[in-house]
Amino acid sequence: MFLNPWSLALSLCSLIVLVLGAVAGRTAVRVLRFWEPGSDSNRQIRLENAIWLSSTLIAYGLGFQIITLILFVLAADEFCQVIVGAMCATGALLANPYGMPALLIKLVGVFFYGFWILLHQLDIRSEQYPLVRLKYLTLLLLLPLLLLDVSLQTLYIAGIKPDIITSCCAVVFGESNGGGSNLLSGYSQQGLLLAFAGSIVSLAALGLGLGLSRRWRPWLAGLYAAGWLWFFGLSLVVITTVISSYVYAMPYHKCPFCLLKPEYYYFGFALYGTLIPATFFGVSAAFAGLVRGRPGLAGVVARYQRLAVRLSLILLGIFSGLSFYHYLKYLVSGGEG
Repeated sequence: MFLNPWSLALSLCSLIVLVLGAVAGRTAVRVLRFWEPGSDSNRQIRLENAIWLSSTLIAYGLGFQIITLILFVLAADEFCQVIVGAMCATGALLANPYGMPALLIKLVGVFFYGFWILLHQLDIRSEQYPLVRLKYLTLLLLLPLLLLDVSLQTLYIAGIKPDIITSCCAVVFGESNGGGSNLLSGYSQQGLLLAFAGSIVSLAALGLGLGLSRRWRPWLAGLYAAGWLWFFGLSLVVITTVISSYVYAMPYHKCPFCLLKPEYYYFGFALYGTLIPATFFGVSAAFAGLVRGRPGLAGVVARYQRLAVRLSLILLGIFSGLSFYHYLKYLVSGGEG
C-alpha cells in the first residue's frame, strides 16, 4: 500500500515532520543546557538565532501533522475499495491492529500539537521570551508522541493486505443481534440525546459566565475545560450512534466516517470541523492560564483566553445546530426523509 498516492502523501509528510522534530530536538537540548536570557555571549546570540528558525519550522511541522488526521481518514476511505468486506473507513481501519490506535493517537495529537503551537505563539508575543525553556522542554516530551504517531501510521499502511477480510460499519456500529457484540452497543438514544443537550446548555452557561465575568476565574476555566473534554467524548458517541442514522435516513446505518462521503454532502467535515476546534479553544483557555504569571504575558494570555472562550461558544452554537438539524427535520416532517 505504500505506492498508493494517499500513503505516499502521509509518509512524506511524516518523514518531513520527523526530520524537523529531530532538528528542533537538538536545539531543545542546547536550550535546556545553555539558555541564559541576560547574557550577550556569542553562544547565546547563536542560540537565539537557532531558536527562531527551529521554533518556526517545528510549528509548521506540527501544523502539517495535525492535517494528517484528515489525510489519514481519507486514505482509509480510499483503502476500503481494495479490502474485502470494507465499505468505508471503518472496515479499512479494522483491517489490522494498528488502524484504530493510529487514528486515536492522531486525534489526541491534534490537541497536544496545538497546545505546543499555542505556547510558541504566546512566547513570541513577549519581549522577554519567558517560555523558551518551557516550550522546548515540552517539545522534548512531545517527540515520543510524534514518533508513536508516525510509527503506528507506518505499521498500519504496511499491514494492509487486499485479501484481508474485515467488517463493514453496519456490523461494527450497528445494533447487536443474535448475541453479537458491537463497538458501541447498549446505549439509549434518548438518554444520549438528553445528556448531549444538557452538556451543551451547561457548556454555554459556563462559557458565558467566563466571558461576562470582569475577573478571570481559574477554577471556572478549569471546569469549562473539563466540560469540553467530557463533551468531546460524548459527542463522538452521539454522532456515531444517533446523529449519523438521521443523516443517512437509515435507522440501522450508524457510522462516523460515511458522513465524510460526497453523497452526504461532506456533512462530517462541517461537524468535526467545528467540534474539534471548539474543544481545543475551550480547553486551551484554561491551559493558557498556566503561564499567565510569566513576565510580559499577563495581557497577552488574558486577551487569548477571552478570544478562545468566545470562539468556543460560537463553534458550539454552530456544532449544536448541525447536530440537531437532521433530527429536527425528521421530527418536523413526521418521520419522512
